[in-house]
Amino acid sequence: MELLTHERAFRSRADKTASGYRIALPSSRWGTQYVGTVTYLSGTPGAGPRTELDTASSEPLHPAAREVLLAALDQGYADPRRLHHPGRSARLLLDNARAVVAETLGVRTDEVSFTGSGTEAVHRGLLGLLRGSRRGRQVAHSPVEHAAVRHAVAWGGEPVEVPCDRAGRVHADDLTRAALAPEVGVVALQTANHEVGTVQPVGEVEPPDGVPLFTDACASMGRLPLPGGWAAAAGSAHKWGGPAGVGVLLVRKGARWRNPFPGDDRVDERVAGFENVPGALAAAAALQAVVAEREDVSARQRLLVDRIRAAVAEIPDTEVVGDPVDRLPHLVTCSFLYVDGEALVHALDRHGFGVASGSACAASTLEPSAVLAAMGVLTHGNVRVSLGRDTTEAEVDRFLAVLPGVVRDLRAEVGL
Repeated sequence: MELLTHERAFRSRADKTASGYRIALPSSRWGTQYVGTVTYLSGTPGAGPRTELDTASSEPLHPAAREVLLAALDQGYADPRRLHHPGRSARLLLDNARAVVAETLGVRTDEVSFTGSGTEAVHRGLLGLLRGSRRGRQVAHSPVEHAAVRHAVAWGGEPVEVPCDRAGRVHADDLTRAALAPEVGVVALQTANHEVGTVQPVGEVEPPDGVPLFTDACASMGRLPLPGGWAAAAGSAHKWGGPAGVGVLLVRKGARWRNPFPGDDRVDERVAGFENVPGALAAAAALQAVVAEREDVSARQRLLVDRIRAAVAEIPDTEVVGDPVDRLPHLVTCSFLYVDGEALVHALDRHGFGVASGSACAASTLEPSAVLAAMGVLTHGNVRVSLGRDTTEAEVDRFLAVLPGVVRDLRAEVGL
């Protein structure tokens, strides 16, 4: 285990113990201060190679982002509103980050805002459109939206769910018809589903005049081109290899968007709080790099996911869910009858594979996936496998060699 630190930021000492690493920060006044222990949660360090197959939750920091982040920590610490030299330097970096994101996504620079997370970008984007609407307080949306969308609607509006098919896709005509109701003020449709990967027909939805469309692009930003037809969109940097704690909010020029939360006297009137300049710049660098690599990486990931889908389908009493073709390139979800999802995750973890199970944001509560339930597919015994940019064919082959035996053993434990 290696602790990566920036020498100019601070120096630390890591003392290896039986259970992990004890982190120490030296202090000229107080001496060595032990601030905590990094412990091993499962498995035995060094027991064998690990393959992380949960990049849909969070992608490791892209090398381009790491390099920029470390440099920006020294140059982007100041308040970008100030007129002194450090403040002007920070403002220049922030403006540069906004320009890079705009160019990479094909939008205007003044349409880009940085938030504290993808969830915050979702809340500000959706609720801002709802507040600016001259129609009703209802939001017509799919039943497979991320929890961030559903919570925002429940908090600030009234939900109108439009059913999806077994692939998890909402038909554009159904959503368009729902938007005709005079009480509907906003339409919300994700760009692609975060659990099963199905791409949604965002650009085909035709809401009436005065009804803007919000799209949650957190799962797809950087991996797929942005669709058309939206008035506001949200992205999350850690999903594409940027740092955690940085979201991207896009609001089209001319959209009737009003800040749904208390304002703040900052650089960007759409957001609040002190700007995370190093994080924004690193997020922009990662996004630019990921989009530049997208064609080659996506093609390789699609082939590997196709191999996983075909191999898993051979396991008895198994359902591979989501659209097999029109989908995110790196993601696949499978449901195994007579298998507990939590037990499957732990068993695969012991074999060196990190996967997700259950609702992407509710797995720790062991609640059934709302997405899979809305699709009408098996909700328990599911795993989501999502490949990283560096996942190899050999790693996928090793996973597929282990998976059938793990499923078989778990079913045997319950007498099957």
